[in-house]
Amino acid sequence: MTLPFRAATPAPQPAPIKNAEEAERAVARLNTLMDRLAALVTEETARVRSGQLRAAVELDEEKVELARAFAAESERLRASATMVAASLPGALERLEARHESFRSLLQTNLTVLATAHAVSEGIIRGVSGELARKQAPSTYGANGRANQPPPSAAQPLSVSRSL
Repeated sequence: MTLPFRAATPAPQPAPIKNAEEAERAVARLNTLMDRLAALVTEETARVRSGQLRAAVELDEEKVELARAFAAESERLRASATMVAASLPGALERLEARHESFRSLLQTNLTVLATAHAVSEGIIRGVSGELARKQAPSTYGANGRANQPPPSAAQPLSVSRSL
């Protein structure tokens, strides 16, 4: 059965900022979103570092929602940068400075996640290699050396990728 092709619908354009009051609310909202995302990313990093992977996965849905809201509000501010700069002098510079520290926090989070991924991949490869070694017969070849099991001797290994 073939499903009809559905093109992705573009995200609606954010409403432009029209006055100083809206600019102030948008900056405050972006700061709030950044605070919440930073706290969530810090919590996720701590959970992954301590090996609580299932607990870290529980944060995923909220993190995605906050990231979407953050991206939308960032785009809204970017689209109205001249209005924000004119009505709130220095606000964009302060946001950029905060964003740099937030970016550093995200880099640490990505490093921890990459390390956890590499460690788990190494464990899976080790288990797979050990299973293959145990399944292969231990015999000697014509040259008196132990035969290495062929790659086809490896048994399939099922892994859940939900984590």
